[in-house]
Amino acid sequence: MFFGFDFHVEEAGLGLIEINSNAGGAMLNAVVARAQRACCPAVEQLLPPSARAEELEARIVAMFRQEWSRAGHERPLRSIAIVDEAPEQQYLYPEFLLFQQLFLRQGWQAVIVDPGELSLKGGKLWHGDLAIDLVYNRLTDFAFDDPANATLRQAYLEHATLITPHPQAHALYADKHNLTLLSDERQLHALGVPEATRELLLSSIPHTERVSPENAERLWRERRRLFFKPCAGFGSRAAYRGDKLTQRVWQEILAGDYVAQALVQPGQRVMSATGTPQPLKFDLRNYAYDGAVQWVAARLYQGQTTNFRTPGGGFAPVYPGPSPRT
Repeated sequence: MFFGFDFHVEEAGLGLIEINSNAGGAMLNAVVARAQRACCPAVEQLLPPSARAEELEARIVAMFRQEWSRAGHERPLRSIAIVDEAPEQQYLYPEFLLFQQLFLRQGWQAVIVDPGELSLKGGKLWHGDLAIDLVYNRLTDFAFDDPANATLRQAYLEHATLITPHPQAHALYADKHNLTLLSDERQLHALGVPEATRELLLSSIPHTERVSPENAERLWRERRRLFFKPCAGFGSRAAYRGDKLTQRVWQEILAGDYVAQALVQPGQRVMSATGTPQPLKFDLRNYAYDGAVQWVAARLYQGQTTNFRTPGGGFAPVYPGPSPRT
């Protein structure tokens, strides 16, 4: 569910900076699409048709149905639990409500719950008297290591419910160690990756390597052109631009599990949402499922990393321009 491929875009090209197995914000972007209004005929041509928000929601519903069907179930999907730690306190709780409303419109029972509210009985996962067919997992404990998520972990191992996205998906696709493999020409060649695929990966994914005692001295010298990320991190937490590093933070990086990624500068747009023109950085998030892009959104921000605290920042629509002439 909701793989997210995040890109920085420069005049010279683009760089895939992160792969997420649990990209949030899709329903918020449906709301954004409905809110767009054209100010003039030229912009009217760029705006997506009014049905695009409905099309995105239809793709989301189809994705849940397909996940259920691919798990081998022949009967219809009946119930979904949207699960996160203390969900009402989460920044994206409004999106959980939007998902709940979408599911209810399909005739599915839908609840928003903390994992501690779930129980295992008779080989099934339950929320009170409701047997849960599918868990839409929004937890950032990707491997269910936290004792508070023990019930979900057991339900996953026993196939007591369908959990998506699940720990294996994160391990295979979203763990940042994978970027070290995908940007390593020698390893890609050894794995027999076709030449055209190697060229695409190496030209689109900034070189990434794991921080270790063996390369620490070199990475410190080269830090100004690097970005450091925790391998199991999310939402830009504990991620640092190398040119902003202090010795104290560097020691924390060395003691943790980090990767160093070649710095790809984000694009910029000048916005005047606060009344005064100001440059905002942006990245592009591609929501994807089953090998196809479902939606593309921009995230506008100021600061070292993507955030939703910048006035005038946050999600923004992306409009396709005319194809370049060849």
